[in-house]
Amino acid sequence: ILTILGNSAVLATAVKRSSLLKPPELLTVNLAVADVGMALSMYPLAIASAWNHAWLGGDASCVYYALLGFLFGVCSMMTLCAMAVIRLLVTNSSKSSSNKITKNTVCILIAFIWLYSLLWAILPLVGWGYYGPEPFGISCTIAWSKFHNSSNGFSFILTMFLLCTVLPALTIVACYLGIAWKVHKAYQEIQNIDRIPNAAKLEKKLTLMAVLISVAFLSSWTPYAAASFWSIFNSSDSLQPVVTLLPCLFAKSSTAYNPFIYYVFSKTFRCEVRKLRCCCGWRVHYFSSDASAEHAVSMWSG
Repeated sequence: ILTILGNSAVLATAVKRSSLLKPPELLTVNLAVADVGMALSMYPLAIASAWNHAWLGGDASCVYYALLGFLFGVCSMMTLCAMAVIRLLVTNSSKSSSNKITKNTVCILIAFIWLYSLLWAILPLVGWGYYGPEPFGISCTIAWSKFHNSSNGFSFILTMFLLCTVLPALTIVACYLGIAWKVHKAYQEIQNIDRIPNAAKLEKKLTLMAVLISVAFLSSWTPYAAASFWSIFNSSDSLQPVVTLLPCLFAKSSTAYNPFIYYVFSKTFRCEVRKLRCCCGWRVHYFSSDASAEHAVSMWSG
């Protein structure tokens, strides 16, 4: 619910301000699309399976769930990587050269991210790697446990781990370290804090927001990656079901954090959310007043 409401607010704000969006902000929109897509297409099936205490459906629904989880997960990771690279380019370039990052360039980059993610998601379907149920039995993912006795599966997981996890994560860390060093040197040259331009302060805030988004995502997925990597070399029975379940739930929570980060750091987003709240509150008030003027109340007033 938090994922759908929060990221829907992000998308509604983006649609309303589409003509004012800067090219790098399209990556933020793409991240919200991936989060909403994951919540709508996967979470209801996982929740129903949890209530059922067993996976609902057969192999087809398991492959469907695992494929979409892999698709949206890789898409989010590569989007965060692209955000970090673009922020580094904008920070280290002059104003004239930073304008070269156009909306068409970012749209092509987003298309490449989706095609790259789709390619990796399809590979297990054509014989390189496998999809299967999680050890706790109420969701599906890449069949990690099959890889310690399969050269085909092991080559897939090793390549995927390097190209979809390690390299993007290292790129994100390297880019933000480079930005931090650039900002540190720039602030050292300006002795008086009151003389720091507003543009520099805004750039620092945007960078901090992007860093927090990346940290939230990587922190959410690191326990799951560690548990999954463990199951490559060890039997899944060596871990208690709760030990494999909690990292999975924590990883899925990554889709809910970003709107809260935007709300804290973006004054524009806060204003748009308040307008959406007022609009929804007015509608509830309007419809309830038709039924009973005495008890008309807005859902946001309390």
